[in-house]
Amino acid sequence: MPDNNKLDHLFPRLTDIPDAWRPDAPVEQREYLVNGELRRWDGPLAPVRSPIFLATDQGDEQVILGSTPLLDADAALAALDAAVAAYDNGQGAWPNLRVAERIAHVERFLDRMREQRTAVVKLLMWEIGKNLKDSEKEFDRTCDYIVDTIQALKELDRRSSRFELEQGTLGQIRRVPLGVALCMGPYNYPLNETFTTLIPALIMGNTVVFKPAKFGVLLIRPLLEAFRDSFPPGVINVIYGRGRETVSALMASGKVDVFAFIGTHSGAADLKKLHPRPHRLRAALGLDAKNPGIVLPSVDLDNAVSEAITGALSFNGQRCTALKILFVHEDVLDSFLARFSAKLAELKPGMPWESGVALTPLPEPGKVDYLNGLLQDALAKGARVINPGGGESRESFFYPALLSPVRADMRLYNEEQFGPLVPVVPYRELDEVIDYVLQSDYGQQLSLFGDNPEQIGPLVDAFVNQVGRININAQCQRGPDSYPFNGRKNSAEGTLSVHDALRTFSIRTLVATRFTDANKALISQIIRDRDSSFLTTDYIF
Repeated sequence: MPDNNKLDHLFPRLTDIPDAWRPDAPVEQREYLVNGELRRWDGPLAPVRSPIFLATDQGDEQVILGSTPLLDADAALAALDAAVAAYDNGQGAWPNLRVAERIAHVERFLDRMREQRTAVVKLLMWEIGKNLKDSEKEFDRTCDYIVDTIQALKELDRRSSRFELEQGTLGQIRRVPLGVALCMGPYNYPLNETFTTLIPALIMGNTVVFKPAKFGVLLIRPLLEAFRDSFPPGVINVIYGRGRETVSALMASGKVDVFAFIGTHSGAADLKKLHPRPHRLRAALGLDAKNPGIVLPSVDLDNAVSEAITGALSFNGQRCTALKILFVHEDVLDSFLARFSAKLAELKPGMPWESGVALTPLPEPGKVDYLNGLLQDALAKGARVINPGGGESRESFFYPALLSPVRADMRLYNEEQFGPLVPVVPYRELDEVIDYVLQSDYGQQLSLFGDNPEQIGPLVDAFVNQVGRININAQCQRGPDSYPFNGRKNSAEGTLSVHDALRTFSIRTLVATRFTDANKALISQIIRDRDSSFLTTDYIF
């Protein structure tokens, strides 16, 4: 368990850091990618500060990793114009490439991306405080996602390569791109979550303007050349800057056809309102969540605690799929809290590169103050901190606090804390929990912990129309990536998975003709002479 002395020695001296993971000299990035070229920005820059501090004789000093371009609206619109020109109302080279050719471009990018693994992993640790194991997992999982996306598209194209004959009408149905996509990812998974929309958008033939997350922005720099060299000019454009200035201008232009965004529902709503033709805008949104974990009176308590602590505190609780509130039946409350507190004490705080570290500094400026505000509100209204040292902080580090009893009048009951606070709500009747889920503004996932089928079965039926996924005796999570990832209410719009994302960024189009000898001959000759990229029976292996 932490104490003041331990937190005093949380941050290392520069000489304590292994050579492989020491911060590089600050990078002044002025490049951004537009129309196949790395352009130089000579305007203002945004500093990139690490959540990691270094201990010095003068006290803790925050590490400055570098700076990135603060593009203005004109620069952002130039990137958009490049994407619009490359799409060319669907007449551009990229949207008309054969599927196998687009796949080859993405495979070329993946090969180049893998060369940058060490650089990206190091920046994940230093920019957002993600530990080494999880940073490596994020990179590798992203590569796996690209491979799976390629395979899924091959399978989709194989099914689409045949013609269908219905009621005397011969037709071929294929999926085609939607247009220009704006892709924006979150800071907690700045690589993986971003690429789960970016790659499907590209591989389906859309052109893209991509704006990196507000934290985890420098880690895209090692990939800029790979983007430039792997795709035709204008197909992928990478911009930087404040969203209020750049993204607002893009949306207000009316030239964005697909909006892929992971963030808050209020932020997404504000941006969508700027689009002058909202009926033409397709959206794929991953938004807020307040996923509950529900511990029933008849339960394997060791499993429930193990899953709940990982679900609540993995990457310091900074996941949309994290368990944000726990409802624990009064009969098992004391035992649950004692076991959770004991297991929490086993989690090692420290720096991301240290072996076995589970708790790391938080990247978001002001986050520690926000969490302290939630904590003080709960304490003032009757909650108490269960675990020793819970709520202690130093600079950007906040030690997790297990809080109980949490009541409906506390901010933590409804606000998504997105950090290492674990609110526990004792309950007696299941109706209390059901009402919470029914009345919640969010509907991403929930977890049920119990072993009584007579309780679990009816609860599944009660919640299946409220959330996108119900986890039984397991934490909330996104994977496997082949499963649908979505949500209800204010938690999401659209569905993402390897399979669904390809459909999200495309639309089915049909070419049909009456089944006559003349039309059969016409279609056969088009296919034989390869006069069309759409009308084809090519089979991709």
